[in-house]
Amino acid sequence: MRPLPLPLRLPAPGGDRPAAAGREVVALPIYEYRCQDCGRKSSIFVRRIGMQVEPACEHCGSRSMTRLISRVAVLRSDEEIFQGLAEDASLDDVDETDPLSMARWIRRLSRRLGEPLDAEMEAELERMEAGEAPEGEDEGLSGDDQGG
Repeated sequence: MRPLPLPLRLPAPGGDRPAAAGREVVALPIYEYRCQDCGRKSSIFVRRIGMQVEPACEHCGSRSMTRLISRVAVLRSDEEIFQGLAEDASLDDVDETDPLSMARWIRRLSRRLGEPLDAEMEAELERMEAGEAPEGEDEGLSGDDQGG
């Protein structure tokens, strides 16, 4: 398979053909690197094809960086994202009384939205995947409250 020519010529948002002259969307790469000093990931946007990149960690400033192979990201408008979610039948197979089912759905939603989960949410999902009720819902999850 031969490599794709850069810059990529993409369809205009909402269309299936390349945009008319003057409305073409040009995709330039964003390279990701891992810092050898602090271990965190940095993204470098390349403005010109063939441009020499001298990455520096955006967190600690180190120049000891290793290039990562990252997934291709497709930019979509909020409208396109939410339209896709509205059409998605993924909620049909979610059992809202089962913590594992809910955790899987939240992870799937996070991937679909392209939004990473923060550490607090990751910890909560790990609890749910272990079969524990979501925090704050330990009582009454089965519907037999003993309140009084």
